[in-house]
Formats: sequence, C-alpha cells, structure tokens
Amino acid sequence: MSFAFKFRREAVDGAPVPRWWRMAWHQPARNTSVYYPIPLHWFLRVIREFAYRLRVALRAPRIEDSEVLAMQLANRDRQRFADEYARGYLAGWRECFQTCLDAVEQEIARADGIWGVGELLSGGLRSPHEN
Repeated sequence: MSFAFKFRREAVDGAPVPRWWRMAWHQPARNTSVYYPIPLHWFLRVIREFAYRLRVALRAPRIEDSEVLAMQLANRDRQRFADEYARGYLAGWRECFQTCLDAVEQEIARADGIWGVGELLSGGLRSPHEN
C-alpha cells in the first residue's frame, strides 16, 4: 500500500467520515467523496485543480483551429436550416400542386355534362335547375 493511499479515504454520500478528515473533492460519476486529513485536503484540492486546468490549457486548440471550427459549426447550422426550409417548401409545394390537380380533375368531371348541352338546348333533356 502506498503512502498516498494511507491518507486518503473515499466515502459514498451519506457515509460517516472519520474525525479530523475533510472532503477534498467530490466525484459525481462514482457518487463518492474523497477525504484527506484537515490541513492536507486544501493543498491536494488546489494541486488537483491546477493540474486539471494545466491539462485543459495544453490540450486546447490553437486560435486559428478554434476559429475554423466555429466557422464550420456555423456553416453546418446554416446548411441544416436551409435543408429544413427546402423540405418544408417542397412539402408545401407538393400539397398545393395536389390541391390544384384535384380541382382540375373535378372541373373535368363536371365538364362531362357539357356534352349534354346540345340535347338540353334542343329541349331533349331537362335542366338540373328545373324541378
């Protein structure tokens, strides 16, 4: 057992904590808290936080790379919105075209009655308005 682990205690939330020990940090993924003796817990928390911030700073992309990434994200969002608009526009156009086509078909169906106009004028048929 190493020296570091002799001074480290981990406890699940709600578990009793030994006297003179304080929480250095909490690990939400494991739902545990890490405890160290009283003066040591501040120092180890600061070191852990500093190491984390140093890792983040060293892994951060260059300014140019982050600007390119931001432009790519903006372009992707703009393209997605344009695609959604085009899909909605085409769906509306198809619906309108279908409605117009139905209206034309109804007019053609009613136009079949025109062939009987000759007989109506000659007096052979009665008008649908006459009762």
